[in-house]
Amino acid sequence: MKLNTTELKSYLIIALGLAIYSFGWTAFLIPSEIIGGGVSGIGTIIFYSSGETIPVGLSYLIINCFLIIIALKILGPKFGAKTIYAIILGSIFLSVQQKFFTAPLVDDKFMAAILGGILGGVGVGITISQGGSSGGTDIIAMIVNKYRNISPGRIILYLDVFIIASSYFYFKDVPTIVYGYVSMSVASYAIDMVISGSKQSAQMFIITKDHEKLADEIGSKINKGISVIDAMGWYSKENKKMLMIVVRKHETPQIFKIVKQHDPNAFISMGSVMGVYGFGFDEIRA
Repeated sequence: MKLNTTELKSYLIIALGLAIYSFGWTAFLIPSEIIGGGVSGIGTIIFYSSGETIPVGLSYLIINCFLIIIALKILGPKFGAKTIYAIILGSIFLSVQQKFFTAPLVDDKFMAAILGGILGGVGVGITISQGGSSGGTDIIAMIVNKYRNISPGRIILYLDVFIIASSYFYFKDVPTIVYGYVSMSVASYAIDMVISGSKQSAQMFIITKDHEKLADEIGSKINKGISVIDAMGWYSKENKKMLMIVVRKHETPQIFKIVKQHDPNAFISMGSVMGVYGFGFDEIRA
């Protein structure tokens, strides 16, 4: 299948996200003997239980492949190429980076839990924002959700709590479990911040003397639909045209630049919006 520029960029961003995720685990969590959530957490337990002979990347790949086979039989072909790509690339990054980081980059275990959680969460958030998935507990959550009316987020939380708690059977150390929960909480917060940040949108109302040329240029450069609304200035009693456009937050500086070039005296009102669905934004789900 031939990839266009947008798809290629998405795959490269997923690779970046997985590299950050793997770095957080291999440079901070794994060498500090901190068990986080997900398949990587299971892989870390296997790594230490096997006398450090089975790398986390190998366990990560085998467990995810096993889960995908089960999910394909139960859920059908719902897993796209990006998920398989992310799982394979994630296992490669974990295996390669673990060879380089045999000791944590920071000596303080609490700091390692914080930094590892942040990097791991940011990496997963970037991957999810591009339509990818690291698999693991996500797949289990989808399978359980098919037969039980339990939200996937709650299932993943339960699984992560269980995985981290199970580390006690090997380490026999309660603080290790606490550090694992700290890492899990920080990672969860980082994931939410990255995903919500990438999806934040803004609604802009623009009143200008040359609305046609401005609408044409914004439409061609931003590639978003624009609505033209009839308006009247109550003070001037003049009929005017007002442009209304909804864009991602990161696109607003470009619009301000275009407006300033055409009409430095234009009036602009901008506000944040929660949830934008339809063409160019999120899919409508019922």
